[in-house]
Amino acid sequence: MANPVVNGAMCTCSFGAAPCVLPVTSQQTVLTCGVPQATILDNKLPTFGMCSCPANPTVAAATAAALGVLTPMPCVPLAPAPWAPGAPTVLVGGQPLLNNTSKLLCGYGGVIQVTMTPALTVQTP
Repeated sequence: MANPVVNGAMCTCSFGAAPCVLPVTSQQTVLTCGVPQATILDNKLPTFGMCSCPANPTVAAATAAALGVLTPMPCVPLAPAPWAPGAPTVLVGGQPLLNNTSKLLCGYGGVIQVTMTPALTVQTP
């Protein structure tokens, strides 16, 4: 069962060097476990430290300058699309809820995913 993602969840990128904390900016009224619930539109992420994706123009330029030796450069995530698939049957402020099975594609080629969320699914007997 998927868990809801909330403000403060940890995310990683397949080409990033460090995790980042997900900021919820799409809405501030619906809370889960006392913190704002994320939606699929929460795709404005801070840096993942250093990027090692050869499709990133800054990495490509630095690698070319280093005569082909992969040279990571500072990460500036480029995520123009929303997270997918989300939870299409659960709407938060008119948008699908973000759950921990969703993925976000960086425009440079990385796959971003949630690795830890403070909100946990509670099942009753």
